[in-house]
Formats: sequence, C-alpha cells, structure tokens
Amino acid sequence: MALNADTLIDRLHLKSQVTRWRVLAIVFGVLALLVILDRFSPHYSPMERNFIARLTFEGFIGDDKRAYELIDEVAEDSHAKAVVVWLDTPGGSAVGGEEIFLRLRALSAKKPVVAVMRSISASAGYMIALGADRIFAREGTITGSIGVIIETAEITEMAKKLGIEPIIIKSAPLKASPSPFEKVTPESQKAVQDVVGDFYARFVDMVVERRKLPRTRVLELADGRVYSGRRAVDNKLIDAIGGEEDAIAWLQAEKKLTPDLEVRDVKVEEPENLLKSLTESVAGKFFYNSRSGLDGLVSIWHPNLD
Repeated sequence: MALNADTLIDRLHLKSQVTRWRVLAIVFGVLALLVILDRFSPHYSPMERNFIARLTFEGFIGDDKRAYELIDEVAEDSHAKAVVVWLDTPGGSAVGGEEIFLRLRALSAKKPVVAVMRSISASAGYMIALGADRIFAREGTITGSIGVIIETAEITEMAKKLGIEPIIIKSAPLKASPSPFEKVTPESQKAVQDVVGDFYARFVDMVVERRKLPRTRVLELADGRVYSGRRAVDNKLIDAIGGEEDAIAWLQAEKKLTPDLEVRDVKVEEPENLLKSLTESVAGKFFYNSRSGLDGLVSIWHPNLD
C-alpha cells in the first residue's frame, strides 16, 4: 500500500524517536553498571576518582604473593593518593613480614603510607608497620614482640613408649634438624640458633633505621616482650595514640590530602586453609617439621600455653 507524504514523515519521526530512546537506555544501563562496579568492587573502580586505599592485614602473615601484587598495584594506581595499612595480626612468617615491609617502603616513595594498629600488631605485624611513614595504635593495642622463633617438639620418649622406632637416613648430622624424632644435639641447636640470630639482627636493624633509635636502646627493647600502645609511644616504637580518623587527619595536615577523599578497601582476601588452621592449634605445635604453613622461621607472638 502506498504511503502518503505525511504518513511517511510520521513513521520516520517515530522510528528516530524509538532509536533515540534505545540509545538512551543503553547509555543509562552502562552508567548503572559502572555505578554498581564502583560501589561493590573490592579493588579498583572504573569510575576513576581519587581515593585513599586501605590495605588490611589480619591473622597470620604468610608468604602471600597476592598480597605483594596488591601492594604493587596500589603503588601504580595514580588515583590512590595515600594508603592506610590496617593491622590486626600477631605476626607470622619472617619472610612474609619482611617482604611486605620492603614493598611498603617502595610504595612510600610514591605516596604517603600510615599504619593503624588495632587489637594486636606484634612481631611480623610490627615489622610491617615499620614500613609506614607514621604508626598509630590504641592504648590497649598489643605490639612489639621484636624477635624470631623456630619451634618444634621432641617426642622420642613418647615414640619409644608406643613401640615406635623412627628410622632416619640423612646425608649429614644437621640435615632436617631439629626433628621431633631425634634428640637435639648441641651442634644442631647452635645451627638453628645461628639462623634465628641472623634474622633477629635484621629485625633490629629495621627498628634502628625506621625509628631512629640507638642500636643499644633497640636491643634493650627487643627482648621479645610485648608493649601496650601507650608504652610503645613512650619507648618511641610507634608515633601516636589514635585510630584511622587520626591517621587520615595526619595525612590531610602533613601530606596536604583533600578532605573529600573516600577510604576504599583493597583488602587481601584470605582463603580457607585447613592445614594452616591445624598448625595454628595447640596440637599443631608438636608437628612444626611437617609440610605446614608454619614450617620455618617465624616472627609471631602468642601467649605461652605451657
């Protein structure tokens, strides 16, 4: 059927209107998706606005490649104008603490970093805090415990009572020492003590360098004891009593950050790990030489369970 000119114009106008609304619907849909991603993304936002990154370290500090990569990503993100390191940890792997410390120092060369200690930030947790430009804690925070430990248990007498005779074949007397299935010899104890002492000296060096304290004074403080937040301030192990609000106020006052910056979590998610949970239990302390997450040099504080 032939269309007259008026009908043809009307249809063309209607078609253009439908097309316009379709385009608008697509634009609004994309914008809504961006807003949702901006609101719920745990890392970075496609909306690309400036923010303060919050890096959280809780529980056992392991040798976690994902955590290292996350710190590096924050360092390279031009929209992250500063970093708050939120700490609630008794410590953990000596390597994990050292690696995070080094990466925070590299990060600090690009943007300001403040550490906020919560209930506990001891041993490797304190080591991590040393990587920040300023350290805050609450008066009730447990911190310090500057030191290193390797723990095992010797169960040869128990094995004998159970009728178990371990058979150990190794290339040299100090291989795999200490072992729960062998008596500790003076030679094996000294070998392990040398390893502990070597990294302990490294830990002390970190405190001397970062806290600007005489080495003799740090050695007095670094006898493994813990300190309250107040005592840590008095001993110049940390800078001030306060929480995240105080840390942000310091960033605004000293680093000239604008007050409109939101704090955005870029938290490392810790997957469930049954073996790690078992080794953190009391029973796990008897098997430190097993292939567990705690095998090796550890900088961690825990109450004496004896």
